[in-house]
Order: sequence, then structure tokens, then C-alpha cells
Amino acid sequence: MTFQNSNPIAGASPATAPAQPGLIVELQSILAPLDLAEVFPQSRPLEVELGCGDASFLVDYARLRRDRNFIGVERLLGRIRKLDRKGRRAGLDNLRGVRIESSYFLRYLLPSNAAAALHIYFPDPWPKRRHLKNRLVNERFPEIARRALAPGGVVYLRTDDRNYFEQMITVFTAGSAFHPVDTPPELGGLPTDFEADFQRHGVQTLRAAYQLQQPA
Repeated sequence: MTFQNSNPIAGASPATAPAQPGLIVELQSILAPLDLAEVFPQSRPLEVELGCGDASFLVDYARLRRDRNFIGVERLLGRIRKLDRKGRRAGLDNLRGVRIESSYFLRYLLPSNAAAALHIYFPDPWPKRRHLKNRLVNERFPEIARRALAPGGVVYLRTDDRNYFEQMITVFTAGSAFHPVDTPPELGGLPTDFEADFQRHGVQTLRAAYQLQQPA
């Protein structure tokens, strides 16, 4: 597993100013789970944002919680490059980006029971009825999340789409694996890039959080 490197500082020699390691994980295989010990220099509880956008939220949260490691998952190259630039500018060694579809990452690349939290903020609502099957949070999602989370792990959800929000609530309350919890104030106070724009236009954010039951 390797990481993309940034360019050396202009005018400096490699001997005095080596390139700062990049934060984008270059996947050597899309068939085997990540080796988290290779991805991060220190072992810490892991949190994952599925669909991290331009990484505004994730960079702020990783800066606030240096006691945790963070992975941002995003399929668009321009957005994952923003995560890299912002994270390196902030000097974050606890942040990495993976360019791939969120659902695929969660199913096949995140090791089982590895995440302390999953963050899913303003996912594509796929509002047309014939496209509802494309939603990330569907009836199968709680079971996928259950496999990805460590015991006691939490799924944090935000959306501006009320129909999608009702679906999120429905699928997470359909079984007994998860129970609703409050979003911590320090987390709720950090908006995503989409959310900040919505707030300026008076659009309400709908939030929910569900914790995986601890084993008896």
C-alpha cells in the first residue's frame, strides 16, 4: 500500500526538504480489506465518512479529535484531492482519503468491526421512485454497517431530504441491532460544505444517530 506524494517545495533540494507524504491511499487491490496498520502511523479508534465531499467537515473534525483516525471516502478525484491538500495543510497524520464508491468500500475494503463511527452526511437522495434502489442507506444498510462497526459503534446521519430521512429512520428501527442516540454537541456543531450552504439559505438539517448494541 502506498500514498500519493505532494510536490517538493519549490527551490528546495530533496536533501533539505523532502516531499511531504500525501494522504490519498493508493489501493494495490480492490479485493482485499485495507491493512489499517499500514494506512496510519498510530493505532487509534477509526471513524469513516462515506461521501466526504470537499472534506471541510472531516478536516475540522480530525483536527479536533487527534485521538482518532479518520478515512474519507469519495469517488470524485477533485474532491479527494481537496481532502489531501486541506489535510496536509493542517498537518494531520490521522486523516486519509480513499477514492472509491462508498458502498463498495464499506462492503469490501473496510475490515470487519474496524470502525468506531460511520458518518453519512447529505448522501444523494435519488428522489425519483425508480432510482430509490440506488440510495446508500437502504434496507440492507444496517446489516452492512453492523459488520463494519466495532461493538458500541455509531452511525451518524444528516440529510435535507425528508423522504430519505424517514427511510433512514425506518431501516434502522426495523431490527434490534441498533438503538437511537444523541449526536454529541461538538460533532453537531461542525457543518459539512453542503450543510453550511443550506444553512445560509434557511434549509433545515435533519439528523439522527444509531448505536450498535453492545454484546451481552
